[in-house]
Amino acid sequence: MDPVRKLNFGIVGGGVGGNIGKSHLRGALMDNQAVLVAGAFSRDLERNRVSGDLWGVSQDRVYPDYGTMAAAESQRGDGIDFVIIVTPNHLHYPVAKVFLEHGIHVACEKPFTLTVSEAEELCAIAREKDLEIAITYTYAHYPMIRQARSLIRDGAIGEVMEIVAEYPEDWQMLAQNQKPDHFGNWFSDPAKAGESSVVGGMGIHAWYLLRAMTGLKEEKVIAQFGYYPKSARLESNARILLRYQGGAQGVLWTSSTAIGHDCTLSIKIFGEKGAIEWEHDDPTRLRVALVDQPVQIMTCERAYLYPEARAMSRLPAGHPEGFYEAFANIYREFCRHLLDKKAGHVAGEYYYPDMQTGLDGMKFITACVQSNREDNVWTRV
Repeated sequence: MDPVRKLNFGIVGGGVGGNIGKSHLRGALMDNQAVLVAGAFSRDLERNRVSGDLWGVSQDRVYPDYGTMAAAESQRGDGIDFVIIVTPNHLHYPVAKVFLEHGIHVACEKPFTLTVSEAEELCAIAREKDLEIAITYTYAHYPMIRQARSLIRDGAIGEVMEIVAEYPEDWQMLAQNQKPDHFGNWFSDPAKAGESSVVGGMGIHAWYLLRAMTGLKEEKVIAQFGYYPKSARLESNARILLRYQGGAQGVLWTSSTAIGHDCTLSIKIFGEKGAIEWEHDDPTRLRVALVDQPVQIMTCERAYLYPEARAMSRLPAGHPEGFYEAFANIYREFCRHLLDKKAGHVAGEYYYPDMQTGLDGMKFITACVQSNREDNVWTRV
């Protein structure tokens, strides 16, 4: 890529000591399409300053808050083209809104907002101003997920009949998290996390994976939530039945209290002619079983893969690729879209979760919450 064709970006949240911010940063930088030049990394002024120094941001562009940052950057000739939002959930909407109103594109952690109406408002602003929004549903951007998508699209396993998704973790039960205020943290507070904890934080990833792989859209859901401790205001596990357009059925289980599981996301898709399985524990492999044929194990960066899947690999076959590269695949497509817009020649497909996907995700979360609240009834998404 021509080194002149680079975007400037900033980050809100994600300062030193945080987790997800560095994943976004590394993903956005990996393909040399963008440069970090500004940030409001923390409300703690010292942590904010240290984060700027660590990440090479000039102190005059390390801002005390996101409102000041949006106003200042929008007035600069070399201001940021997009902002990355890596704050707790309740800040996604106000931060995204102020940057969109200042004409700046947005990349946002999931879930998009706290409510459907907030997501709809952000989409309306973005469309009015011809701006783009990316939502980082990271796991769908491993190369072998793209391979699965293409196989299903081309009918390799026939019409999809049944889908099984699991996303268990045990982080809520780990000894180091058993602090006096652990269950009063923001992810357990409806005012900060929204109406859902585990569905909004984890189940939404599995939801998008199913959509990205199959191309199917769900019509209705039944959801049943579980709580730990029993007095918790938001759920720690969920069992969800899905009914898709065209008749396919699915089941999704997610839990933050599944002892012995790190990040054990897995997908099984069964069709009339075969099945496809993928596990996050071994993300460079895809298991493909066709009726009355030997099971195939496909791996990254092989000549037999679809070109779009091979294009997402950065290493030779046999070298493991992982989480940062999945982030990078989102940012590569998002940045390519923004660069093309700046050059005035937008064309073709840009493969990243966009604002409509973010809105659809909020509708899914809301439907699950409503179904659980109404004693586990079928609820339209």
